[in-house]
Amino acid sequence: MGGRLTLITGRTREQAIGMHKGKASKEYRCATELVEMNPDDMTRLRIQDGGLVRLHTVAGEVELIAKAGSLPPGLVFVPMGASANMLVEAETHGTGMPSFKGSEVTVEPA
Repeated sequence: MGGRLTLITGRTREQAIGMHKGKASKEYRCATELVEMNPDDMTRLRIQDGGLVRLHTVAGEVELIAKAGSLPPGLVFVPMGASANMLVEAETHGTGMPSFKGSEVTVEPA
């Protein structure tokens, strides 16, 4: 059984470096195919640093590498890219921009 947390997305420095080498590059994939989590949440959910986790939202599901970070408890961060797009709803509520922050996500070891 997974934990329900809050998903936020955004850009990272590593992602920008990878983009200069191309979105198909290993550097870009490594920078975007991960989820950063609070270490206490990882312990509670029995997720190992560097381990594979499954993230599920109403929009979709992905498996990513977990990375311990400095996020507050209850938050997970996925860099913007193909993986994050699988988790973000297409609904824009009339703004033309989907909500890339604040979605509920279930996280569990894969």
